[in-house]
Amino acid sequence: MSKKKQVFGFILLILVLAGISDTSYLTYKHYFEPIGVCLTGIFGNCGAVLSSKYSIIFGVPLSILGLVHYLWMGVLLWMSYTLGSNLYKRFAFIQSALGVVISLYLTYLQFFIIKSLCPYCLFSALLSVFIYVLVRKEWHDEYKSFVLAKIEIVYKLFAKPFFFILPAEWVHEQAMFWGEMVGNIPLKRAFLHYMFSYRHPAIKQKIAGITFENPVGLSAGYDYMAAFTQVLPSIGFGFETVGTISNHPFEGNKKPRLGRLPKSQSLLVNKGFRNPGADATIQKLKKMKFEFPLGISIGKTNSVEVAGTQKAAVEDVIVAFQKFQKARLKNNYYELNISCPNLKGGVSFYPSKELNTLLSAVGKLKIKKPVFVKMPIEKSDTEVRGMLDVIVKHKWITGVIFGNLQKDRKDPSFVQDEILMAGVGNFSGKPTFRRSNELIKFAYSGYGKKLIIIGCGGVFTAEDAYRKIRLGASLIQMITGMIFEGPQRITQINRELVKLLEADGYANISEAVGVDS
Repeated sequence: MSKKKQVFGFILLILVLAGISDTSYLTYKHYFEPIGVCLTGIFGNCGAVLSSKYSIIFGVPLSILGLVHYLWMGVLLWMSYTLGSNLYKRFAFIQSALGVVISLYLTYLQFFIIKSLCPYCLFSALLSVFIYVLVRKEWHDEYKSFVLAKIEIVYKLFAKPFFFILPAEWVHEQAMFWGEMVGNIPLKRAFLHYMFSYRHPAIKQKIAGITFENPVGLSAGYDYMAAFTQVLPSIGFGFETVGTISNHPFEGNKKPRLGRLPKSQSLLVNKGFRNPGADATIQKLKKMKFEFPLGISIGKTNSVEVAGTQKAAVEDVIVAFQKFQKARLKNNYYELNISCPNLKGGVSFYPSKELNTLLSAVGKLKIKKPVFVKMPIEKSDTEVRGMLDVIVKHKWITGVIFGNLQKDRKDPSFVQDEILMAGVGNFSGKPTFRRSNELIKFAYSGYGKKLIIIGCGGVFTAEDAYRKIRLGASLIQMITGMIFEGPQRITQINRELVKLLEADGYANISEAVGVDS
């Protein structure tokens, strides 16, 4: 045990012994010297407090309950120190909180109901507050984990069932509205930061000249209104991609554009690059600063009138990039989304020739910031190899993202009664996990020295993220896992990643990238 812990342990022991002594004395007085327990004076009639109807609950004096509280608190602290068990620490958190709540109630009774004060009772209340604070300071890291676990329980028992009976797209729109509003209030951001923040050198990396405090980011597709740029750092994300944004605004495909498959742990997505367009997005972001690396995903306008041919689509993408370049926003990187499966018309950038044409045109813009290409997951290894062969010829491309939505409705990860009822669109979440992992490994094995890989698809736990990292992903993106598991899941993943790295003997996440490939 460190010297600091020895000091904390000694102080907590003294406080618990003081509490035992205080409540033991009051118990003795209750049974053997009930009159004149303490003198009257500046505290008022102390005996009035200890002889009031509030001093007994179900026939048991509060002093005995207080004695039991301190004895049990002492046992929990002893077990926490000797066994190091997180379970006993969590019981200690609960017990100390219970002591504070009851003490506050009893103090209220003394001041406002009985209108007399008992110094022994006030001393016990003060002890409870000190124990409450010191226990959380002593095991601060475990307490933060405990808070996250409580948030997860509340989310899954109450918030998620409520959200899941409401229309999915309406909930998404409300999330953007409230997320943006909270992000614009420094005090609320600070509160969220206190609740969720977690930093550790083991998960900090510098990639393509950009410092990422942790590897977990929000993938493109969720924040198409650029609403979360200010709030996401406060709930644990290490970076975010806004968009996908197109040159022209697009209202989205025909409703319903979003659905849920709870048993398959998936979302049905059919938005088709719904976004306000490059001009509106630039206007919104141009005066903003960002606490973490921010990316902007760019794709073609989903309109056959505007970008219905290969040539028009390329020109449309180029104009969007030019607008963002000219605006000189404080974003750190770009994504080029060539893989949305919900677009109109027959334009495709998958064939090598068409992909090369697009990349050659974008390359002429001399973009200084890193650019990642968002890849499909439904293509065969041979087709993906052809695409990667083209991509690596363009040296200005930093990396690739695997990948986008699942189109194969026969994938074994689907629960068939859900997939049969699903409407138009394609799927995020767990149905993307297996193929995303296969392509991460495939890309890292053949192109890992030339491209940085971002893993996206089906990340719900730290083990999911770590699997992608060990296969070759330097960074991780997620959306669906957060929706199903709760907003605390990002921080939980980061905390558990540190433990996984330590268990495998890695000092930094970069050492684990690609070890299974």
